[in-house]
Amino acid sequence: MRKKRIALLHLLPIAGDIKFNQNLIEKAVKQAAEKNVDWVITPELATSGLQFTHIIGTDWIKHQPDKWMSYFHDIVKSLKTTVFIGCAEKSKQDNKLYNSVFVINEKGRLIEKQKKITRVDNWSASGELIEPIDLGDIKVGVLICADSYTRNIADILLNKGAKILVAPSSWGPGLHGPNGEWEQRSIDTGLPIFVCNRTGKDKTVSFWEAESLVIKNGKRLLSHKSSQSSILIFDWNLDELNLISSNFEILYIN
Repeated sequence: MRKKRIALLHLLPIAGDIKFNQNLIEKAVKQAAEKNVDWVITPELATSGLQFTHIIGTDWIKHQPDKWMSYFHDIVKSLKTTVFIGCAEKSKQDNKLYNSVFVINEKGRLIEKQKKITRVDNWSASGELIEPIDLGDIKVGVLICADSYTRNIADILLNKGAKILVAPSSWGPGLHGPNGEWEQRSIDTGLPIFVCNRTGKDKTVSFWEAESLVIKNGKRLLSHKSSQSSILIFDWNLDELNLISSNFEILYIN
């Protein structure tokens, strides 16, 4: 049996405080690595928080890898794990800004990235390329938050060979909160979905009740919400695409 040990970082980032958030991510990834995890997944825009533009604008967004991202690559290499990290970026081709998820492998190399397709923020452009990310032993499709809202993107990822969907999100309950979209995408595609959400509060969105989830066939197998940053670890059977763990192993970040 091929087993993957996976950590979802259910973080409490501070909108616009880039240094704080980077330090939080570093600490969480290192703590998760102590548990011998294979994959670490962060929420959407983990380095900036969701609603950062009214605090720091967008001039700070750089071409990636910038100085910190290059340093983070070295951290990932030293820990010998694979990290999905949500971070804004500036395109080197046209200088447009994107809400992206970068996948860095255990050798510290950027395998690939996925730009958010569904545009909901004024500052970011819509990505165009929809491709699963080949981790060598399995292909993983990335749905960034609202990319899970309809079935279109998930269906494309399925048809291109994805076996698991990962959903880095900043999606809190409320008027426009999640209402069964992740569960429905797992039914539509027949694929499991790992939802890495967050906690805390930004300008107009509260995440205190937001949940990180493991979903299969429309059913929530594991769920977690908390008022502080936490690491959620579970074991997954890569061959049968089934959950091994009965619960999250939860580590709180001081």
